[in-house]
Amino acid sequence: MRRLSRSEGTSPRANWNYSGSISLQYQPFEVEETVASPPPPPFKAGAKHEIESMSPLMCWLQTFNTTAPCKDVRDLTTGAAMAQVLHQIDAAWFDESWLNRIKEDVGDNWRIKASNLKKVLQGIMDYYHEFLGQQISEELVPDLNQIFEHSDPTMLGKLLQLILGCAVNCEKKQEHIQNIMTLEESVQHVVMAAIQELKRALEELQEALAEKEELKQRCQELDLQVAALQDEKNSLISENEVMNDRLDQLDGSLDDPNTVVAKKYFHAQLQLEQQQEENFRLEAAKDDYRVHCEDLEKQLVELQHRNDELTILAEESRALKDEIDVLRMVADKASKLETTVEVYRKKLEDLNDFRRQVKSLQDTNMMYMHNTVSLEEELKKANAARAQLETYKRQVKELHNKLSEESKRADTLAFELKRLEEKHEALIKEKERLIVQRDALKETNEELRCSQMQQDHLNQTDASTVGSHENLAAEILPVEYREMFIRLQHENKMLLLQQEGSENERISELQEQLEQKHRTINELETEKSVNLCRLSASNKLKQKLEAHMEKLNKVHDELQKKEALLADLQPDLNQNTQKIEELEVALCKKDEDMKAMEERYKMYLEKARNVIKTLDPKLNPASAEIMLLRKQLTEKNKRIEALEGECKLAKLRDYEEKLIVSAWYNKVSIVVLGSRARLLLLDSFKYPIANLVHWN
Repeated sequence: MRRLSRSEGTSPRANWNYSGSISLQYQPFEVEETVASPPPPPFKAGAKHEIESMSPLMCWLQTFNTTAPCKDVRDLTTGAAMAQVLHQIDAAWFDESWLNRIKEDVGDNWRIKASNLKKVLQGIMDYYHEFLGQQISEELVPDLNQIFEHSDPTMLGKLLQLILGCAVNCEKKQEHIQNIMTLEESVQHVVMAAIQELKRALEELQEALAEKEELKQRCQELDLQVAALQDEKNSLISENEVMNDRLDQLDGSLDDPNTVVAKKYFHAQLQLEQQQEENFRLEAAKDDYRVHCEDLEKQLVELQHRNDELTILAEESRALKDEIDVLRMVADKASKLETTVEVYRKKLEDLNDFRRQVKSLQDTNMMYMHNTVSLEEELKKANAARAQLETYKRQVKELHNKLSEESKRADTLAFELKRLEEKHEALIKEKERLIVQRDALKETNEELRCSQMQQDHLNQTDASTVGSHENLAAEILPVEYREMFIRLQHENKMLLLQQEGSENERISELQEQLEQKHRTINELETEKSVNLCRLSASNKLKQKLEAHMEKLNKVHDELQKKEALLADLQPDLNQNTQKIEELEVALCKKDEDMKAMEERYKMYLEKARNVIKTLDPKLNPASAEIMLLRKQLTEKNKRIEALEGECKLAKLRDYEEKLIVSAWYNKVSIVVLGSRARLLLLDSFKYPIANLVHWN
């Protein structure tokens, strides 16, 4: 035998504990009638309720994989589905040969239905009698005529109840119990009730059989006593006949009183009379004893009734003692509960203080959460600022490098411009000198031409005229001297020109050296200014970085302290995980937007650089390029400030959402604490009842 216990309080599935026996109660079953053809036979007055109360066993029966349908009452009246279920319950007993005897294609043939149901019922009876060693009472045996003629749900429920008993008593009982455990709780209750009803009927049948065996044994004893008394009666009758024969023989000899026989006869007659008197006396005593015995029997009956009453009273007294023990335990528990109630009253009196403390703790918690969120925001801002600072450092370094290059380029261009201006001035001077020299050469050429023309004119004149002129020229200046004078003047001019050219070359060399020195000085001054700017910028950046690092360290320390306090005050924040993830997703989206905007800014900056590079440097001097870069830098700073403002607004929105979430969480925790306190107060006035359903 086995026992399954089900403890209440576990919903929706019941806890089944196997311990060796079954104890359940039968309750009506529920099922819906859905068959449309043939026309259903008329049911009794309570048929609808019985059909509705049969569905749990139908649900249990449908857990078996049967080829035959078992959805309604008419499907079960064929007997095929129940036979297949029995085959699955115990395939060794209800084997294939037995299953093949059950016909599935029944239709409306009530004879085949009756044959199938008789075979199923006979198989169940044999299984209970031979395999389980149990007898089934007539109350549990269903009327098959009512099933296949009228589809009586009561009789069908009895048959399903017997099948359920086979399932919970077979070798695979644990598997079937597990299948029952998978059903709904209401179905489990009904199945448990059915098994308990079946078990109680079987126990009553066993008690009746035991009583029958006892009565049978008593009848056998009485039969033996009757047989012994009959034998004794027969022996006495035979002895009486023998004595009558002897008496008849002795009648003749009794007439003579002198004979020994007559004497013995008279003596025996006297003894007989004495015995008769004694018999009469004994009869009277017997009557007295009979009356006394009847009185004693009456007294015995009265004593038995009184004994029964006393037994009932003893049982009642034992029950009362048990109840007294229970009440004593309840009284002890009540006293404990009274003390607990007093404690809770005191706690309720202190509840206002606790509420104020809770409110202050909530305010402190909110403040800590606010500080934590602000510190987290500051930490995120510091991290973002650190990354942005690195980016700015890199960009500033690039801009400084570019500025130094542009400064060098500007200085070089300025120096080249100055050098070109000086060359221009030198060329202008040289041009003026060449103009002067050209004028001198023109004058010389004119003089030479005039002299040549004079010479030709002199050759063509007549002698007189020549003589007069020669005398005049001789008087004035000879031709050789004049030619020599012109040649010397020309050489003098050429020497002057050579001297001026050598001096100009030396001056140009000195000017080039001077320009080189100036260029070197300008480059050094430019590098010096750039280095000074870099040094000042690096010092400022170092100071800012140190200030930010100190602030960041302070923020880290405060954040660690706040995290420790927050971990002590709020050890479990799993309920905010989803909201935090959403906020993180939003923050990631904001970061992606920021990155996209930075990428767009870099792209625009690169485009601007490309535009600047494509422009003609002659049309865009270095100062204009530097101003353009400064303008772009200011625009970039403005854009960065605008993005920082948007980021702050986004962080403020995230912080407001976090505050709302934390307030909701605190409210829920307070409501849960209040409900728990109310439940504790309610449970303190109730008795803990452990309702267990045992399967005996």
